[in-house]
Amino acid sequence: MRETPYPLEQDLGMRYYASDAGGIGGKLRSTPEDFCVEEIPLPPHGGTGPYLVCRLTKKNWEHHHAIKEIARRLGISHRRIGWAGTKDRRAVTTQLISIYRVTPGMVEDIRLKDITLEVVRQQNAQLSLGDLQGNRFDIMIRDAAVPGPAACVQKITDDVATGIPNYYGIQRFGGVRPVTHEVGERILAGDYEGAVVTYIGKAFLLEREDIRQVRTGFYTARDPRAALREFPVSLAYERAMLQHLHNNPKDYAGALQELPPKLLSMFISAFQSCLFNEAVSRRIGQGLSLVEPQPGDRLVFTTGKEDLVSAKNQQAAAQHIRRGRCSIAILMPGKDQSFPSSDSEQFMKGRMEERGIHAENFRQASLFVKTKFEGALRPIALRTTVQAGIVDATVRLQFTLPPGQYATTVAREYMKADPLQMI
Repeated sequence: MRETPYPLEQDLGMRYYASDAGGIGGKLRSTPEDFCVEEIPLPPHGGTGPYLVCRLTKKNWEHHHAIKEIARRLGISHRRIGWAGTKDRRAVTTQLISIYRVTPGMVEDIRLKDITLEVVRQQNAQLSLGDLQGNRFDIMIRDAAVPGPAACVQKITDDVATGIPNYYGIQRFGGVRPVTHEVGERILAGDYEGAVVTYIGKAFLLEREDIRQVRTGFYTARDPRAALREFPVSLAYERAMLQHLHNNPKDYAGALQELPPKLLSMFISAFQSCLFNEAVSRRIGQGLSLVEPQPGDRLVFTTGKEDLVSAKNQQAAAQHIRRGRCSIAILMPGKDQSFPSSDSEQFMKGRMEERGIHAENFRQASLFVKTKFEGALRPIALRTTVQAGIVDATVRLQFTLPPGQYATTVAREYMKADPLQMI
């Protein structure tokens, strides 16, 4: 176990590395081609229907902007497009999307730089988040900072196979501008003005200087008319919110509703994710293992079955975990009040109460965002087999992960570098 020295990771709850081995440093995503993601889809099910399933391959496109541009070219609402997983921006990604009531010819006529669409099939249901087996990654870490990194890479590869913290990666919180968890917290608290001002106005160093200036100008003055004159056309979501505020002064709730529902729901999810990261870090800080169960821990099995660890079944649970049949998990908070089982869940409950957030806040947010926030089990350990190759100062990592797990969480164990080097 080693503690991160980086304030950004600490702020997002990612306080520890599992591996004691020194990091190799280096740079992730020197080019988009250095980070390749291929979605592993579920087998087709159901009959034919009004949803056209297409294989989307994109390079260096932010996911929601790509979807919105595809919808614009088709002349339809972006709400008619569904997907199983949100993919990285600075990467080459391949995934399935479903589009409601369009013809193959309409899709084949689309011409967008660094985007290709291939018609796969018709089906009778929209793709929804989680409708995938997992993702296959092929990533390059360039310019390793240590000479002869082979021994270090092998040690970390062994540790990843045993289990590392299953943190939500920095891109969950916005990547270049990690604010989504803050926006989500304000929505949950009913502070819609704070949510809008944070989303539009909070600036970060990785953005261009001119964009930082216009964000800060709005954050300070909160003048949508003046901001509309300054915000670039490329910031379409911000401009849509500002236009709404210009037309409907002080209607911050309505401004938020200008955003796609799935993006709104991601704000709430990001707040939950930060709580999860904090809870996992607290467990590690207490000297507890990610793979050795304690009484009160929840278990989630590969079959989907759930169970609780007790003093009576603790030894049997440990054996199931070693054999890969189940994992220790934490129940994420949601609108359905659940009695905290483990110490980690009690900790999350306390962190929410410090902010004045309870199950009722999730129920209200569920109505506002039109998404169910029922809470879900998430394993606390990430385990995978990594194929690692080294050529000079470049390390290549190939591995697969289940839905919802982050390749950057694996990469950070190898690199132990400034998280801004992984965006």
